[in-house]
Amino acid sequence: MKKNLITVVILALVLVNLVLTAILTITILPETKKANELITQVCTAINLELRSGSVTSDSMSVPIDKVATHDIPEKMTINLKDSGDGKTHYATVSVSLSMNTDSDDYKEYGETISEKDSLIKSEINAVISEYTYEEFNASHQDVQNAILAALQKMFNSDFIVSVGFSEVTAQ
Repeated sequence: MKKNLITVVILALVLVNLVLTAILTITILPETKKANELITQVCTAINLELRSGSVTSDSMSVPIDKVATHDIPEKMTINLKDSGDGKTHYATVSVSLSMNTDSDDYKEYGETISEKDSLIKSEINAVISEYTYEEFNASHQDVQNAILAALQKMFNSDFIVSVGFSEVTAQ
C-alpha cells in the first residue's frame, strides 16, 4: 500500500510540474518574443549608426567598370607610434585610391586628384603614424579603413570608395 501511495504522490507532483511548466511557457513566450523583437530593432539601429559613422561607401557596391584608380606616385615611409619597446618602427607603403566615377564629386575632385597628392599624403601620414608596429601589422584593413574615413572627411565626399596598399613593409 505504501508503494502505491508514493507512486500516486509522485504522479501528482509530475502532473503539477507539467501544469506549472505549461503556465510558465504560456506566460513567458509572448514576452520573450517582444524582447527578441526589441533586441533586433536595437541591433539594426546600432548597425546603421556604426556603418554611417565610419566608411560611408563600400567599394563592393560600385561596379568595377565605374571604378577609377589613382596611385600615389611615391612610396611613403612613415614613423609609427612608439610601442614602448625602445625601438623606432617605420612603415613603407605604396597607396592606391579607388574612386567612383559615377559620383558627382568625382568630376570635381577625382579627375584632378593628382593635384592634391601632397594633402592626401599628409592625411595618410597622420593616420598611419597613430598606429604602433603591432597594431599596424595586426590589421592592414583597419588602417586602410581609417585612411579612407579620413580622406572622405577631408574631401567631404564619398567618391573615394576604398584605399589599398600595393606594397607594405613594416620594420
